[in-house]
This record gives sequence, C-alpha cells and structure tokens, in this order.
Amino acid sequence: MTANTDNKVPVSVQVVTEGAGMRQFLALPQRIYATDPAWIAPLDFMKREQMSPKNHFFDHARWRAWVAYRGDQPVGRITAQIDEMHLQQHGDDVGYFGMLEAEDDPAIFAALFAAAEDWLRKEGMKEVRGPFNLHVNEEVGLLVDGFSTPPYVLMGHAGPWYGPAVEAQGYVGAKDLLAYKVRPDFDAPRVMERLAQRVSDRVVVRPVRRKHLHEDAEIMREIFNDAWQNNWGFVPLAAADWTETVSTLSKLMPEDYIQIAEYDGEPVAFIVALPNLNEAARDLNGRLLPFGWAKLLWRLKVRHPKSARVPLMGVRQSFQHSRLGPTLAFMVIDAVRKELHARGVEDVEMGWILEDNDGMRNIIETIGGVAYKRYRVYQKEL
Repeated sequence: MTANTDNKVPVSVQVVTEGAGMRQFLALPQRIYATDPAWIAPLDFMKREQMSPKNHFFDHARWRAWVAYRGDQPVGRITAQIDEMHLQQHGDDVGYFGMLEAEDDPAIFAALFAAAEDWLRKEGMKEVRGPFNLHVNEEVGLLVDGFSTPPYVLMGHAGPWYGPAVEAQGYVGAKDLLAYKVRPDFDAPRVMERLAQRVSDRVVVRPVRRKHLHEDAEIMREIFNDAWQNNWGFVPLAAADWTETVSTLSKLMPEDYIQIAEYDGEPVAFIVALPNLNEAARDLNGRLLPFGWAKLLWRLKVRHPKSARVPLMGVRQSFQHSRLGPTLAFMVIDAVRKELHARGVEDVEMGWILEDNDGMRNIIETIGGVAYKRYRVYQKEL
C-alpha cells in the first residue's frame, strides 16, 4: 500500500484504551491491506480475545498499545510488551514490540517506534526485540520475503515496505525464521523408514485423547518446555496459556491432527497440525455474523481445508543428540502427515523454523520441504 496522505498534516500517536481506540486498532489492517490480493483478514473474535484482559498472557506481562493518526485518520499501530517470564528466563532487560501495521510513510513508523521505545525505556528495558504478536510462542517475526502468497493460520503478513521502514529506525536483524511448504504425500526416505522400523517395538505414536485433553495438553507442554529450552529466545509455555489454546483449537480440528510419541511408555515427542483456518475464512472478511459461523464450520468439519500448518513439535532433549532424536521427529511427522493426506490436504506449512536450526531443516528438506517465506526478528538497544 502506498501512502496517500497529506504529509503536511503531522502524525500524532495516542495510547489505546478500550472502546473506539481499540476498535480502530483492530480494524487498521483492513485498511492497510485493502488492495493486497495475498491478505486474509484474521477472524475478528480471535483478535478481540487476543487483546482482551482475559488473555492469560497478560497475567505475566505488562503492555501498552498505540494508534497513529494523521488528522483523525488512523494510519498505524504498535504495541510494546514486557513479559515477566522472558525476564525470569533470560535476565536481559529485553522488551518486545508487536502488532505493527502502518502505511508506507517513514513519519508514521518513526512516531510509532518513538512511543513504544519511550515506554519500554521508562519501564527499565535496555533492548527491544520484535515483532512478537504478542509473545515468542505466538506470531513471531516480520515477513521480509514471500509477500505474494497468503499467510497460513497464526502467521503474519506484511507489505514489502515494512522491513526497510523498521531498519530505518535503527533496528537490525537478530534472527531469521523460515516457513516451509511440504506435500503430505511425500515418499518417506528409506533410511528413516528403516530407523523407525528398528524401534517400532518400543515407540508408539498415538493421537491426542479428547477425553483426556487436559492430561495430554500438559504432556505436550512438558515436552515443549524441555525440548526448546536451549533455543534462541525461548520462553516456557505457561500452563494457563497452553491449556486454553489447546481447548480452543481442539474444537476446530480432528484429534489425530495431534500426535504424541511414547518410548517405552514415556511421552517423548509430539507434533501439532492445524487446519488452515485462513483458507476456510478467506472470503469472510474476518466476520462470523450473520452466516460466517455456519460457513466456517462446514468448511472445517465437512469439506476440510486443502491446506494445514504444523506450528509446534518437539523431542525431549535427552534424545536430541542421538540417532533416536531424528527418528522420533520423523515418526510424529509421518503419523500426522498420513492423517492430513487421508483428509485431502495437499499442502502443509511447517514453521516457523530458525534459519540456523540445521537439524530440523535437514529433516524437513529430506521429506521434500521447500522454504518459501522468510520472517525476521529485529532488535535495537535503547
């Protein structure tokens, strides 16, 4: 989107509270991407819940949001967050920025970042990192390559002017994240099949148990927090956050879209696949009323989306540096891809994957995965 504003009118930034300010904050992406054919509006109710005080993230985080105006016209938005769980984990006085949207105008970006950075500085932060929408276990990174394809569920979108505009504010890249596209009808590598066969008497891969959802959710949370704890930027999944997420997603997906591997009866690996909600909701423009609910549920439950996303998987650290580690990763991937293929899924996005995570990238590329989008996390000293 090219800015079409009167640059003689100065940009002002206002703190968002409830009411009209929050409605403008949430509606702004619709204006920014009105002419972008790759844009898919997220469902309004999901974004309202994300910014609601009921979001358990705010139990351990403090935050502020702003909308930029030119005259009385909203032209940009941003948030700043301080996650106490991040500070406890890393002790590095790092705050986040997120939810960034703005017209192609340097003055707007400058005003938004000035507001966010000033607040973080006053709160004692020494560095800012982002975008995180709202934290490291949700939407992460700014799209810097792959603008022509629509975002999958819970992945961000941006225009090509965003990266240069952020860098113009003094930010530098901290980490690049990749999204891979994989077809679920891939031919399994023979070496992986042989390794899986060797441990088949000790490894059982099973779907999540809907009747024991909370128990299995806690199993996955424990595996994730163990598997990822040495990864860059890691923040543990909080129990309340994760339980609510699993409960919500379980209503939208078959139980066999989540697979858990047990080694000698001990849960050691898991994978989560999501139907691509964006595909099912593309023509709803974010709205579920009056008939959007019926359309969405029919498309998810009866027709089934032809695309899906794998947002999470993990293998316990005690297995990661052995031959069994890649075998377990392959076995949960293979189990979920068979279920996806059986439901007619033709394309799967796996991401995000850290660019320097050679082990996971090798597994994905071995099964035919191709990196097709790149996201970047930026940072700046305050």
